[in-house]
Amino acid sequence: MVTKTEETQLDRLENQVDNGGGGAWEYLCLIRKLKVRRSEKVLKHGLSILNDPKKRSSLGSEEWTLYEQVAIAAMDCQSLDVSKDCIRVLQKRFPESKRVGRLEAMLLEAKGSWAEAEKAYSSLLEDNPLDQVVLKRKVAIAKAQGDISGAIDCLNKYLETFMADHDAWRDLAEIYVSLQMYKQAAFCYEELILSQPTVPLYHLAYADVLYTLGGLENLQAAKKYYASTIDLTEGKNTRALLGICLCSSAIGQLAKGRIKDDKESSELQPLAVAALEKDYKQRAPEKLSLLTTALKSLKVSS
Repeated sequence: MVTKTEETQLDRLENQVDNGGGGAWEYLCLIRKLKVRRSEKVLKHGLSILNDPKKRSSLGSEEWTLYEQVAIAAMDCQSLDVSKDCIRVLQKRFPESKRVGRLEAMLLEAKGSWAEAEKAYSSLLEDNPLDQVVLKRKVAIAKAQGDISGAIDCLNKYLETFMADHDAWRDLAEIYVSLQMYKQAAFCYEELILSQPTVPLYHLAYADVLYTLGGLENLQAAKKYYASTIDLTEGKNTRALLGICLCSSAIGQLAKGRIKDDKESSELQPLAVAALEKDYKQRAPEKLSLLTTALKSLKVSS
């Protein structure tokens, strides 16, 4: 995941390039390094280098990497002729390359030629059954065609081999949430938290799923994960603060005095309310009354 510092660095460099300050190649390299997708910018600045023989030749062997990067960006932008031209150059330079073969299959996919793309990917997998990029492209094809059950099957099979792929677990979790299969989604988020315990996004998503599942145990667990999200974000996650309030209200209604919250947990709710009120006063004072009304309806207060 991209850190705030890295995102700031990328934005600064992008602004510099957009305003004619140079650094296009450094910008494109940083995009590849951070694995972010800013396809329109990559297409624009990548072509500015490739179309200039002097700039292109100065890249040395990195020229081919740029052709690949621009080809993929062009697919994203539906500039398929540009992508085709880039792939043709790579085919000429690397006629037997499986990596170029993947680009050809991706171009078929971008054109909506699903059967041909599927056939091309299957052919590539015959040579290398563990090609992660190709396996993930098969998931993308299933999703693009609306075959959600097929996408789930592909992801589950993929994760049997590549269990440490965080993006795949997250993708599967989001599909399950979209289908209201919350127990399965919870399992995916548990895997993510086990492998990356300091990523607040996973704690928050898991808490949301547990809250949606409902029931006393799930609500108590959700409250703890909202609390851990607040801890990991130094109290700056509004959604998690609201989650604490929602869980406290729901637990209170379910328990009806039958159980007593532990001291630490009972202290969370007024602290969350106070933090929310402070945040709204600073960033959206005109909406503070709406927050106050909502909290009153939940029967929570500071």
